[in-house]
Amino acid sequence: MDAKNIVRQDYKISKKDRVRLNGHKPLIAWFTGLSGSGKSTLAGLVEEHLYEMGVRTYLLDGDNIRHGLNNNVDFSELGRKENIRRIGEVAKLFTDAGMVVLTAFISPFSEDRDRVRSLVEKGEFAEIFVNCPIEICEQRDVKGLYKKARAGEIRDFTGINSPFEAPVNPEMEIKTDEMNIEQSVDKIVTYITEKIK
Repeated sequence: MDAKNIVRQDYKISKKDRVRLNGHKPLIAWFTGLSGSGKSTLAGLVEEHLYEMGVRTYLLDGDNIRHGLNNNVDFSELGRKENIRRIGEVAKLFTDAGMVVLTAFISPFSEDRDRVRSLVEKGEFAEIFVNCPIEICEQRDVKGLYKKARAGEIRDFTGINSPFEAPVNPEMEIKTDEMNIEQSVDKIVTYITEKIK
């Protein structure tokens, strides 16, 4: 497609208008961590709490996105980068709608997470590192993925034969092997509600 033939449309209803209507600022709460660390569980519970508080939210989860929008993206390094690029663009649209979008993706490469951060205004991206030792994640293995990776049935599996670049300066770190679910959810909800005031 010839980019010079694409013209951005401006609309009368602005991001500021949507923020005023919603009653809170937008935010991307980006949950990152190994498979089995607790990202999806935490993001889902946090969304429930925020919803009960009247916060306009939407949750984007790795497996769900790969059933639809990204069902043509593989798990190679390039595929993972494209997966996160697309999610970043979708998350940006939600911030433009003035919403809080929670994303639960392994997103193993720091460069990709930083690229998403750069898409939105300062203060609209919060990297939440769901930190859990791989040994514990592997014990949990609720989807049986580690077992398959160890057996050679899954190639390029993060933490086994593909790297995970842990966040260096995340806005928040949750150690799910040390904190229980209630403590973790309370800490994240408190942080988000302060950010979006």
